[in-house]
Amino acid sequence: MLTKEDARRLVLAEIHEARSRIHDARSHVTYDLQILRVEDLPFGWIFYWGAVRDGQSGQRPRFGGNGPFLVDRENERLIRTATSVPIARQIEDYERRLRREAHARNTAAKQAAQQP
Repeated sequence: MLTKEDARRLVLAEIHEARSRIHDARSHVTYDLQILRVEDLPFGWIFYWGAVRDGQSGQRPRFGGNGPFLVDRENERLIRTATSVPIARQIEDYERRLRREAHARNTAAKQAAQQP
């Protein structure tokens, strides 16, 4: 089972890996990527991340591919979400997946218990 701090470390490692993919090739700018916000969910957390505001313009640079991460504390899963699908829908889809997995485990346990 993951703690919130464990989950934060997992996300920071993913963000660190993303740094090499996210940069402005024309100006050779490397963005300061950080966790911007964390929300608690029934199964874990959602970590929003992105570039910190630019010191000169005061604006936060926008780029693609920085969908939030879902982290499941029980299954220790880190799920990269899509920016093209509303996050609420992705959370609902994951919760449905968890219910299906629990149902499958319960069914298997019942069948095993009925075996002579």
